[in-house]
Amino acid sequence: MLITLCYIYLWMRFQRRYASVIRDALRGLSGGHRGFTFRQQSTSSPQSSGDTLLLQLGDRGVFITEPQVCEDLSRWTVLSSSLAPGGGVESVSFLIEASSSSSSSSRAPLSPHRSSTEVGSALTPNTLVLNWSDLCLPLACSPGQPYRAVAETSLENFSRLGVAFMEDRLRMENGLIPAKITSVSLREAALQELIQSQQRRRLSAPQQHPEPQSEHQHMDGHHLHLSSCTECLELENSTILSVRCASVENIPDLPEDCSTEPEQEPGPQCAHGKPPNVLVYTDGCEQQFQKIRSLLAECVDTERYTVYHLQPQQALSEPWLENTLLLVLAPEHPVPLPPPLQLRFLSYLSQGGRLLGLCCSLCPAGLTLRPRAPPHPQLCTLSFTRADSSQLRLSVVSSGSVFERDGGGGGQVELWGQISGQEMAIVRVTHGPDSGEAILCQVRLDSAPAPHHLSGTQSCSELETSDALRYQVLTEILTSLGLSCGRSQVLPHTPIHLLTTHPELKASFVRWLRAQVCVSGGVVRLPECVLKVCWSAQECVEVCDGELVLHTDPPACFSELFSLQTYTHHLQTQRLGRTVLYTDVTSSTMDLLDGVMMDAPQEVGLIAIAARQTQGKGRGGNAWLSPPGCAMFTLHLQLPVSSRLGQRISFLQHLTALAVVEAVRTLPGYEGVELRLKWPNDIYYRDQVKLGGVLIRSSVMGHTFNLRIGCGFNVSNSQPTVCVNDAVRAQGCGLPELTPEQLMGRCVTLLERYIEEFQRSGHTHLLTRYYTHWLHGGSSVRLWSEDGPSARVLGLDDCGFLQVECEDGEVVSLQPDGNSFDMMKNLLLTKTS
Repeated sequence: MLITLCYIYLWMRFQRRYASVIRDALRGLSGGHRGFTFRQQSTSSPQSSGDTLLLQLGDRGVFITEPQVCEDLSRWTVLSSSLAPGGGVESVSFLIEASSSSSSSSRAPLSPHRSSTEVGSALTPNTLVLNWSDLCLPLACSPGQPYRAVAETSLENFSRLGVAFMEDRLRMENGLIPAKITSVSLREAALQELIQSQQRRRLSAPQQHPEPQSEHQHMDGHHLHLSSCTECLELENSTILSVRCASVENIPDLPEDCSTEPEQEPGPQCAHGKPPNVLVYTDGCEQQFQKIRSLLAECVDTERYTVYHLQPQQALSEPWLENTLLLVLAPEHPVPLPPPLQLRFLSYLSQGGRLLGLCCSLCPAGLTLRPRAPPHPQLCTLSFTRADSSQLRLSVVSSGSVFERDGGGGGQVELWGQISGQEMAIVRVTHGPDSGEAILCQVRLDSAPAPHHLSGTQSCSELETSDALRYQVLTEILTSLGLSCGRSQVLPHTPIHLLTTHPELKASFVRWLRAQVCVSGGVVRLPECVLKVCWSAQECVEVCDGELVLHTDPPACFSELFSLQTYTHHLQTQRLGRTVLYTDVTSSTMDLLDGVMMDAPQEVGLIAIAARQTQGKGRGGNAWLSPPGCAMFTLHLQLPVSSRLGQRISFLQHLTALAVVEAVRTLPGYEGVELRLKWPNDIYYRDQVKLGGVLIRSSVMGHTFNLRIGCGFNVSNSQPTVCVNDAVRAQGCGLPELTPEQLMGRCVTLLERYIEEFQRSGHTHLLTRYYTHWLHGGSSVRLWSEDGPSARVLGLDDCGFLQVECEDGEVVSLQPDGNSFDMMKNLLLTKTS
């Protein structure tokens, strides 16, 4: 023990000594004619004859060098426009060089959980890892090998960067390993020229718009039944399945058919570039999936993520790989995964995916599993290392197996949790900067230890404490994997208020409502609940579970989340959207107009609006995340089957999506806000990320279509993807932000106008408008498989179906009807039964 304390004392004393030496040397050289370099002795850059070794620690050294000038930035990428290159005494400009782990030595990328055995130097388990960008202002970078970046920082922070580099605890993004840090003289003109040249390139880049398709030949007998991939969530006897993002489809867009990728301008991005999908694989066990979903709901913000059950058949299909933020492997029993599934999950990981394994048998390269003695699950004590290097100790149930390092090489393995003192129970595995991250657990974090696991000396209070700590461990792991943690408040459904823009319409609806109540025993029965009608502000109505109040005479201040005045000001319709059923919180606006409400008089123009939905609906059983700030409504519409639009009812979803986009882009000053349309019914920001969609449900009664037109699009909520106001801010023109009420009023107004124009003149003129915002004109796709024949997207045919031209010149039409459409891979797949 005494010897150990002596070693710790000597290390701390030496560390403080060389840290102060570096700081003193920096202050002495600042503003002078010499520079400062930290580098590995084995670095490929030769040592200049003028370099003087100041300090050496292991394979790293601190050198006093000749002044270095950084001028050639012509091919670099600007990271910050806040340029103030310092030549003063208290600031340092420096150049950092780094390489990926695969091209460097076997040094692993650092993480806050890095253990001393992996660093191989003077680190201890409590050593603080520093993120380089937290201590400086990165100005510009040059990707490649080696990666190079220029930045500015204070003298104090530069010394901290140097000390962290010498101790091998300096962390960079994407697993890059710093190899050299050099102070440089940075000309401000060089950076200003770089910014101006990149701005000129952006301004000179031509804006590409698809050419309008005026005529499309429809070839009878060549209809290939096709759907959005979200409709394949329900198996429907299909072996080609996919899992997609919340709501309508969120299929990544068909890219333009160009030989080179255009340079992307700054703009709002979804976290990790992924839709907010969390997929849970439980080997097909529905009960286990429900348990894991409830567990995730306890740990993460449920308004940011949608959780889907990934069935074994679905796991073997292709499209889910690119559209998953996190994959959770949590089989009910730790049985070996079939080889095809192992390959699929490892492929997802190699493509940059993030994976959480809960007692699963998946072992990436660098790890193996071995059974414990005894091999059956048992109660044990877990020691877990948190990001701040503190330790948590809790009681858990082991899976019966533990991890061991695979000496054959592979990924970088970090130990996060141990049982029985030495056995590896929780590990983090990474495979370089271009691959993903997996956190694998061989203890049952998905369930608390049962009372019968405890010995007689362990009390119930210890069990409760371990359960609370178990959630802390899960939260720490999920946060590290990029999820936003924090339990969302479960909100009860709120009363519904009858609002109207014209008193006579309200009177007509109330008369109809009284007749319905008389027939149904004093209530309005909806599929999801029962409405008790309150006819006056003075009336008091008592409700039970499963019942809600419908106020026909709401107070003046009925909600802080919706402005009827703003909505009315922007609603310029003859009929649509004139009578509003509004509520702060509901399951879905689709549900409010289901059942008896579908019989409401058409002339009242019924619309359901909510500020928040707890079970927002998308196509194919998907969910639509509906936090405050999202515009959500469902319109009631009736159309004669024999009318022009009734004969081509598929066009209605295109007209609604067009109305959403043009509700923004026809506002003066907002024409450049880059909202786009993706077939058949999604609203995108540029070609990057989805911010809304349309869902239409119909039934035929006699010669009339009864339609519920559901629409949801993000207006002022930047989560879970991006919103309209993010796109407005990206324009940089100082335009006022828009509100959901404003855009809902404009959207309904435009939709009524487009429906009337379609009924009067057909679809030709409207298609011209549609194509100005469309993403897919001229795109090339593959049919049936990745090796199938190629085809070129032409546009929409006379029925609103997607029309493509095959290599042999044959034109076929593809309709959304229960099959997958993988636009990420430019792949059209037909259903096989």
